[in-house]
Amino acid sequence: MYSLLKKYRQQLLLSFFLVLISSIGFSQSVNSVHRKAILVDTHNDCLSGQVLEGRDISVLLTKGHSDYVRWKRGGVDIQFFSVFTGETPRKKEGFYQDALQEIDSLNRIILRHPDKFDFATGYQEARKKVHRNKLVAMIGVEGGHMIESDLAKLDSLIAKGMSYLTLTWNNSHDWATSAMDESGAGKPLVTKGLNDFGKQVVRRLNDAGVMVDLSHVGEQTFYDALEVTTKPVLLTHSSVWSICPVFRNVKDQQIKAVAKNGGVICINFYPAFISKSFVDAKKYWEGPGKDSIRAALQQLPEYRGETESLNQRLSFLVQQQLDKSLPGIKEVVDHIDYVAKLVGVDHVGIGADYDGIGFVPKGLEDVSTYPQITAELKRRGYSNQALKKILGGNVLRVLKANRP
Repeated sequence: MYSLLKKYRQQLLLSFFLVLISSIGFSQSVNSVHRKAILVDTHNDCLSGQVLEGRDISVLLTKGHSDYVRWKRGGVDIQFFSVFTGETPRKKEGFYQDALQEIDSLNRIILRHPDKFDFATGYQEARKKVHRNKLVAMIGVEGGHMIESDLAKLDSLIAKGMSYLTLTWNNSHDWATSAMDESGAGKPLVTKGLNDFGKQVVRRLNDAGVMVDLSHVGEQTFYDALEVTTKPVLLTHSSVWSICPVFRNVKDQQIKAVAKNGGVICINFYPAFISKSFVDAKKYWEGPGKDSIRAALQQLPEYRGETESLNQRLSFLVQQQLDKSLPGIKEVVDHIDYVAKLVGVDHVGIGADYDGIGFVPKGLEDVSTYPQITAELKRRGYSNQALKKILGGNVLRVLKANRP
């Protein structure tokens, strides 16, 4: 009996060590391919979400999603910094001045920290500067409204190093209509798509070697731009409509059209673009669910006449409920997997939208977590070559095709 127990214990220990060795081997394999790949994220809002708030992204921060320390932990090599302002300008001088303010703020960071940050405008420059323990910064301008329908201002942003222009944000403007408005979720439209000036903008971007970004644009604008462009496009931060049917996501026919163009769709991590169940939960807990909690709190003696403390408690409880519905790493990778299976591994990348989103998926809390994406893709059987394409190779190909 004793010898049987001893043998059984030895088998258990052997099994444990085999699993442990296998796990260590898998982790080392993931880490190796992740570090060797050139990791490119095509959309981060930390200029408006962190820098303009006075935070120093050259050091480890306790707020926000992004800083140099966490980018390096995450193995990020090239980060496209979004130059963004909403449909109301921050400065009285207008949208274009907002854009210049953010570009200047990025330039100052690079000048103050040349050991940590570098700048690139094209493929050769970016490729040359990666893997030097610096973060290579590139500029993407989010929203065609920021050129104020002025080709001279477009040329100025090109001269300042803009690598892509997102034709619209959620707001439509004089020459292009947005996904929000075209879908009926925003303002009513008289006409949809690109007008003649908008088509001229696309041609000017092609001539200058600046990538056309079709995230945020309406379907008519999307197809109008594809008809005009002579170069591959990007969708810098969009996800899959078939998995999560919201106005900001792209449908199968759009994904196929991008693949035919030679472009790339970079998956957005925002939970409300990733998970339909989170969308439903958000709709409930920010609507009737929130009203129910408020009514219950108002019955408690400690909150009677205490509006500020009631609102704080209410926000906390709503956040708590929404946190229970957050998608995780697997759900994000489902979107990458969907695009790869529909049109091939050459047409998908990463555009997380960190510091521009109010919620993040579980396990992907900030820019240090990108290795989790690599690990999940590896578990699903993606080859090292495919992983290198998804992590950045595909975006670099489009960058090269636009501005070699």
